[in-house]
Amino acid sequence: MKRMVILYGGRSGEHEVSLVSAASIVRHLDSSAFRPILVGASKEGEWYLQDGSAVAGDSLSIAKGRRVFAAPGRGLVVESPRGPESLECDLVFPVLHGSFGEDGTIQGLLEIAGLPYVGAPVLGSGLGMDKQKSKELWQGAGLPVVPFIAVRPEAMGDVDALSRKAGARFGWPCFVKPCSSGSSVGASKVAAGDALGPALRAAFDWDEKVLIEPFVVAREIECAVLGDAEPVAFAPGEVIPTHEFYDYEAKYVDPEGARLEVPAAISPEQAERVKSVAVAAFKACELSGMARVDFFIDRRTGEVLLNELNTIPGFTHISMYPRMCEAGGLPYSELITRLAELAIERHARRSRLKFMRV
Repeated sequence: MKRMVILYGGRSGEHEVSLVSAASIVRHLDSSAFRPILVGASKEGEWYLQDGSAVAGDSLSIAKGRRVFAAPGRGLVVESPRGPESLECDLVFPVLHGSFGEDGTIQGLLEIAGLPYVGAPVLGSGLGMDKQKSKELWQGAGLPVVPFIAVRPEAMGDVDALSRKAGARFGWPCFVKPCSSGSSVGASKVAAGDALGPALRAAFDWDEKVLIEPFVVAREIECAVLGDAEPVAFAPGEVIPTHEFYDYEAKYVDPEGARLEVPAAISPEQAERVKSVAVAAFKACELSGMARVDFFIDRRTGEVLLNELNTIPGFTHISMYPRMCEAGGLPYSELITRLAELAIERHARRSRLKFMRV
């Protein structure tokens, strides 16, 4: 039986989402193959070993107690009255959405600790999190992306010039969002140029780079990708929001915030286009494990546009990634098992590499 550390919580605006995703993973874990070890990361970033009382209802809790640390070359260690003790585990499932979990930082820490972990490696995680860099990479690969303007804080000295530039390129309304956050945290729809400044300032609370993008009258399509060197894409699903756009509240707070249809009611040609672009985007970012790749289908032209991807997508009971996999014949429990297998296989390959002369 494999000992799987489920690491959840974390220092991001998606902390609460992580608690729900992790609870769902625990409930669906194949108990004949895995023994879960729960490690909760507080909002301050400290890791604590949890007991069975952390599992209650639809969300895990985090109690402060014995602290857990990643030790270079030693895996995980846990505090004890006798000093640090090894926390024996076979792999880590970082269920950490957003900053300090999905951006390559935790992946680098686990690499240094010498542990297999579920999901994308360091480079792919960083690229997937940085919407500007991933889009530039996809543009270079000839993939159809939603156009954007990247803004840094120094440009706020002349918001009027930014407003003229955005208006001339995209028209109004447009969207403003942090470059490296998820779950629509810090994102807003801007109806006119005089509202751009406040929207940018709100987004800069969450990141040092912000994107301005056009408002696309579109259907919101998502595609699940799973694998490593030869990833596979599942039939796309569609998000039909009841809010003005698919914001944080629609995703996680309002139970009527959106309707999710799997598979999406799109043409076979559009479905195949979405799947092929999703796999190409996954490969371009050198991902492994999983990704939910998000698209727009322009309602006027039918064009498929690549929007962004998430390397640690939601795993809640309403999340699209496990639902799309399940609709494609891979049940939730088997999905977790396959992700664990991919993590262990990648770690075994990397363990055979040479990193120093002997």
